[in-house]
Amino acid sequence: MDAGYGARYAELYHRHWWWRAREAYLIHTLDRRFAPGAAGDILDFGCGDGLFFPALAKYGEPYGIEPEAALLDPAGPWRARISTDLLTVDPGEAHRYGLIVALDVLEHLDDPASALHELVRRLKPGGTFIATVPAFQSLWTAHDDLNHHVRRYRRPELESLVTSAGLEVVRARYFFVWLALLKWLVVRKERLLGAKPRPPGIPWAPVNAIVQGVCRAEQFILADADPAFGSSLIVIAHKPG
Repeated sequence: MDAGYGARYAELYHRHWWWRAREAYLIHTLDRRFAPGAAGDILDFGCGDGLFFPALAKYGEPYGIEPEAALLDPAGPWRARISTDLLTVDPGEAHRYGLIVALDVLEHLDDPASALHELVRRLKPGGTFIATVPAFQSLWTAHDDLNHHVRRYRRPELESLVTSAGLEVVRARYFFVWLALLKWLVVRKERLLGAKPRPPGIPWAPVNAIVQGVCRAEQFILADADPAFGSSLIVIAHKPG
């Protein structure tokens, strides 16, 4: 991640419409699958400073892995639960977690298949895996360069990656449909005029609130529909057993 982007990540997470809307969508998804405390131990892979931990704590005990130590606050409330070690085979972690999440992480990895195999090994039989990724390589913009993305995914590609790791897909769908249309226009503008990657800022408060409202309205209107496209993609899978 760009250093300037990383320095502002916590502020963006707590205030920017995209992160607020994504968190609301994820909480809605988790509420439909887990009663309070039912997940047991939870692993957030690529957790940053544990910003999603307060939401995850409703469903169990959150722990995290974040190899990019610069993103962590040494005095942060969740620091003791976050490992900065690389994801490697750890016998003590086998079959430990009832829920593992990887939120906009897999697109950063050169070898996501190896990472997924280790995450699945750490998942309990019957446990749930949830990942979100940016969708459609055709929507690649300077923002992907800034984030050091390796790729964007189509649904069949993500499903294949997950099933190859030994999981069974429960649901995979695109979301942020309206944003995909906007990004399509951004792609055309960048091809015509060029673009210099720059960290996003937080929009003027009324605009920020309106756009967040648009995202929430889309989530409500589409409900359980399967849109044909979106700027993001979620997969929900479980480990047999």
